[in-house]
Amino acid sequence: MRVQSGVAALRHPARKPLRLTAACGLILGGFLAILPIFGLWMLPLGLALMSDDVPRLKPPLERTARWTERQWRRLRGREA
Repeated sequence: MRVQSGVAALRHPARKPLRLTAACGLILGGFLAILPIFGLWMLPLGLALMSDDVPRLKPPLERTARWTERQWRRLRGREA
């Protein structure tokens, strides 16, 4: 519940500066994936968070998410 309430607080329109700062931090952390705490998971999360404020990011992120989901389903279908 804590994570969900934190994300809900970040998505509030008045929190735009905090949201952009958090998104940039996640993106930078994604580039530091060689360190133990950071990882590549941070990069798409930061981009998704930033897409609330940068409308041009939303369509490519949605296409990438749908493509990834199709590939995952295709791969999971072959394993079964």
